[in-house]
Amino acid sequence: MWCGRVALRRLQRIAVAPLNSLSITGGLPGAVQREMSSLPRVYITRQIPPEGLKILSESGQVQFDLWDSDDVPVPRKELLQKVKGVDALVCVLTEKIDAELLDAAGPNLRVLSTMSVGFDHLSLEELKKRGIRVGYTPDVLTDSVAELTVALLLSTSRRLIEATHEAKTGGWGTWRTLWLCGYELANSTVGILGLGRIGVAIAERLKPFKVKKFIYTDVAPRPELASLIDAEYVSMDELASQSDFLTVCCALTPETKDICNKDLFSKMKNTSIFINTSRGGVVHQEDLYEALSSGQIAGAGLDVTVPEPLPISHPLFTLNNCVILPHIASASYSTRNAMSALAANNLLLGLKGQPMIKELKL
Repeated sequence: MWCGRVALRRLQRIAVAPLNSLSITGGLPGAVQREMSSLPRVYITRQIPPEGLKILSESGQVQFDLWDSDDVPVPRKELLQKVKGVDALVCVLTEKIDAELLDAAGPNLRVLSTMSVGFDHLSLEELKKRGIRVGYTPDVLTDSVAELTVALLLSTSRRLIEATHEAKTGGWGTWRTLWLCGYELANSTVGILGLGRIGVAIAERLKPFKVKKFIYTDVAPRPELASLIDAEYVSMDELASQSDFLTVCCALTPETKDICNKDLFSKMKNTSIFINTSRGGVVHQEDLYEALSSGQIAGAGLDVTVPEPLPISHPLFTLNNCVILPHIASASYSTRNAMSALAANNLLLGLKGQPMIKELKL
């Protein structure tokens, strides 16, 4: 598994080498400029972390322009203008890559590199139809997502956000026997919806907490992965009814959209904790609100929502038993740099017609 600092070091080592013709010294500035102007044009839709930009700059293989902000996404109107005639595009999950954008880019566009593990923001059929190759960045964020999932689970189950608020606002009075009591992992059953590398990494981190049993469901049994954590394959109904902690790790697809809904929540224990760090679209948020506010389940921790950002007026924010984070699962310095480095290398290799390090098979 490529994760964190190890992945970044390897990606730095394999960064595509500069073109020799661009490293010539003493040449005429005009000649250099003409050579630069003939290089493939790339547009980058966000100020990506420095390792990726460094790889692109030092490769000497592309000329690129970027939306130079990390705080505000590029406006759609400007994006449609900037992509005209480009050969390649680096994007993040805030940009919808659809037929409109691909039409605006035109026939030169042959490589798309997304700095994300998810690809629900991409119109894959349109990309396939136009023969555009797609790189993405799985694996490098496994550790950071697993760590954040465990942190969110513990924060939710042990009511840490509530406790912090009480300490800050004067609610901390005399010691009380049941005040702010939560649920512990020891002797519990942890369920995983969608067992992949992240699900396995989460279970590996939870095992030392003396979890009694791991169960999972997926489109089919995954015995090789399950054997790594001694997890048992169960039906969706069994996953709901047996889990003391249910973590969602599946991709967002037409089949998984709103899969966590009233039917699922109604089968869960009223002491269960629900955690989602995958994609907001897999959860029917109105049903989750009802389950939390009625006491059908004990609590929920979400790193992803629909929409993002979730409006501060949303009913879920009114609940003490719902912890909501602003989509920060991969937000560690090493992981984000590794993601940008992988995205840059995918793009350069794709433009050279070589196999990408991580390519979506369309």
